[in-house]
Amino acid sequence: MMNNKEQIEVALEEARSLLVNSRLVEAEKKTEVILEQYPENGKALYIKAVCQRYLNRLEEALATLRQLKKIRPGYGRAFQEEGHVCMAAGFTSQALYAYRHAVSLNNSLIASWAGLTKIHTKQGNHDNAKITNTEYEKLKALPDELLSVRNMISEGHSYDAEQLCRQFLQKNKKNVEGMRLLASLGVAADVLDDAEFLLEKALEFEPENNFARHDYMVVLYRRQKYKQSLEQAKILIKKEPSNLKYKIAFANQSIAVGDYKTALNIYEKANKITPNDPELRLVHGHALKTIGKKDEAIEAYRKAYAARNDFGDAYWSMANLKTYEFTDQEVNLMTEKEAMSATVATNRIHLCFALGKHYEDQKQFKKSFYYYERGNTLQKTNHNYTKENMTKILALQQAHCNVDLFNAKHNQGHLDSAPIFIVGLPRAGSTLLEQILASHSQVEGTLELPNIPALAYKLAGRKTINQTPDYPANLSTLDPEKLKAFGENYIEETRIHRKKAPYFIDKMPNNFRHIALIRLILPNAKIIDARREPMACCFSGFKQLFASGQQFSYGLEEIGTYYRDYVKVMDHWDEILPGKILRVQYENVVANLDREVHRILDYCELPFEENCINFHQTKRNVRTPSSEQVRQPIYKSGLEQWKNYEPWLQPLKNALGDLV
Repeated sequence: MMNNKEQIEVALEEARSLLVNSRLVEAEKKTEVILEQYPENGKALYIKAVCQRYLNRLEEALATLRQLKKIRPGYGRAFQEEGHVCMAAGFTSQALYAYRHAVSLNNSLIASWAGLTKIHTKQGNHDNAKITNTEYEKLKALPDELLSVRNMISEGHSYDAEQLCRQFLQKNKKNVEGMRLLASLGVAADVLDDAEFLLEKALEFEPENNFARHDYMVVLYRRQKYKQSLEQAKILIKKEPSNLKYKIAFANQSIAVGDYKTALNIYEKANKITPNDPELRLVHGHALKTIGKKDEAIEAYRKAYAARNDFGDAYWSMANLKTYEFTDQEVNLMTEKEAMSATVATNRIHLCFALGKHYEDQKQFKKSFYYYERGNTLQKTNHNYTKENMTKILALQQAHCNVDLFNAKHNQGHLDSAPIFIVGLPRAGSTLLEQILASHSQVEGTLELPNIPALAYKLAGRKTINQTPDYPANLSTLDPEKLKAFGENYIEETRIHRKKAPYFIDKMPNNFRHIALIRLILPNAKIIDARREPMACCFSGFKQLFASGQQFSYGLEEIGTYYRDYVKVMDHWDEILPGKILRVQYENVVANLDREVHRILDYCELPFEENCINFHQTKRNVRTPSSEQVRQPIYKSGLEQWKNYEPWLQPLKNALGDLV
């Protein structure tokens, strides 16, 4: 017997079939039946709008699309359909906007490119028509399967996209475009070794394909193979010395190897060539921020939004400095652009978080919470995250990783003691702990390294969201050679971050999910649990727009549930690995820095150094949102900021339960 979800899918498929066979009235009625029970079903609304357009009920179609766009603001097909309706109604300027918005959300919507070309040609904008027609012809030349894969990727259907792409490549083994698409899916899922292998093969088949080489460079960068990614950037520049995109890519790789002088020189020259490129100004600002040139970074961010005044990332980057105060003019501009329907969802999200931070600084907490909540709600529509599935995934660690597993695999991994892992939740003080430790002469600070999550993902096998992954149950099947090899690979892959110091830090917070894996492959590694009081930690995460990942943070119930699950997992590790993990409470560090520094250094078996107390004087590059904060002495003002928002945090309290 089918459940409700399966019944809805069957009904939707029937509606699609009726639409394809031009039985429009019946198709619309079928969607109405679905919408009576599920009024926010986006697929049903989309089919209904298409039916209404074909039935020439254009005003009704637009009303249906307004409802759909409210539910799914990032759905490109909704804007494409709006373009079709406006064209049918003779509203050319509105159609032009709708098609532009559609391709900004999904650049594989071939009908939108065709619509744009038609409008530009009709209006005599031949240069624009040439650009949009080039995109149309490029997509038209793709095999149907690969066009479908591109659309699936843009709409978040990664599993289906991967299956279709693999089927296509089985029949077309040397199709480089197919290999690039499959590699992009690997990058999105952090299966970077597969992506690297695919792109290596693609370049063997087509060594002159600069698009594939650029993709390969990006994957090498993501794998922290910075010397190799820099070499690929050099090859691209040699092939196309006037290509500004490749020059900027070379600058980005130069930053990765610590050559900020070269990178900043390239950015400055590129800014003179294209002074109104907001993305270029943004990356320039990020580089300046990382090396501590805050005022120059702010100037770069201001030039970014001056080039495109709805460029939300520029405003958010200033807010994310945590110390910047917006001018009245900037606040008015942000408010205006956030409210405009023409502002794309990504920019609106960034603007909401920036406005939330501004009104927090102004102590207008009700208004601040409005924007934080709005930004989170918009961001949540871009993901398929469910708190129930994450709870299930985390429970697998407790179910399969027990004392027997560790006894059976004792010291079978790589015995290098260099890594120090700092785990926990984001915004729990991990950057502060890293800064303290990295101030020690024997410890190197690095980044939030993706190596452990990538290995865990690979071990999990390719499963749908509803399937149980192979990991961590399969940890018990790994032989000593495999465990040792995994540990050795981790040390080698992360060596790029090390200079002369014998120890280094990996501060990827979500590694708390993989402590069993870490202990098995690197039994001598140190693990520090950065803990912060639940309400403070969760709300701090809720009001932070993360660059990637951390999908659990975009809802009060979601982040509260995640914190509860985290505590359960850490309690489990404390029980079966007594004394192996050091818990450091953020509030204790603030209250008694000297005592906590001694605890941390004793656990890491490091001699005391005064520099660790004076951590804020340590000059190093910091890339996390706390970069400016850790350059200041310890402060207590942030401990209970959440209480300013307490009237609106009941869903978070409910999710945390007795942890509050």
